[in-house]
Amino acid sequence: MATDTGTFPLLETKRLVLRKVTKEDANSLLNYLSDEEVVKYYGVEPFKSLGDALDEISWYQSIQDNKTGIRWGITLKEQGTVIGSCGFHNIVSQHFRTEIGFELSKEQWGKGIAAEAVEAIIGYGFEHMNFQRIEALIEPPNLSSQKLVEKLGFIREGLLRNYEFTCGKFDDLYMYSLLKQDFDESKNS
Repeated sequence: MATDTGTFPLLETKRLVLRKVTKEDANSLLNYLSDEEVVKYYGVEPFKSLGDALDEISWYQSIQDNKTGIRWGITLKEQGTVIGSCGFHNIVSQHFRTEIGFELSKEQWGKGIAAEAVEAIIGYGFEHMNFQRIEALIEPPNLSSQKLVEKLGFIREGLLRNYEFTCGKFDDLYMYSLLKQDFDESKNS
């Protein structure tokens, strides 16, 4: 279910509320983004200060302002504390294409929460943001993210060699994609 709260869409699933991340959420972000395991494939060093978290929140706002992305905070319905985030970035509107990204607090791993959140934003992206193609770029050792997107119907298209330079090294990335018609077919089967 999607609710338009002014300019930011609030998404609700069975267990989750996906909402705008605000400065009040900085401590929550610092809590999980300072964990080395959580940021291992995120392309950043573990956060060390509240300033790092506030910078991240500013980035969320800037991609929304520039219409190049949108990022939702993942919260459990009964708690309201941000336990992760997911969203779209690198939107290329003339090609109806975007990339997806997500991360989750380690305490919440293995519960299907990330898949539930990602499935909700994919549905929103195809139905309300007019995407034709959603891409996921995932490092080869990041098996859990590969399993998650494959479970949601993404197809691995190939390996992008030395595609990104993050944290002082070049990273290979698998290119995954999900097309609107694939998503529609999976919903109707």
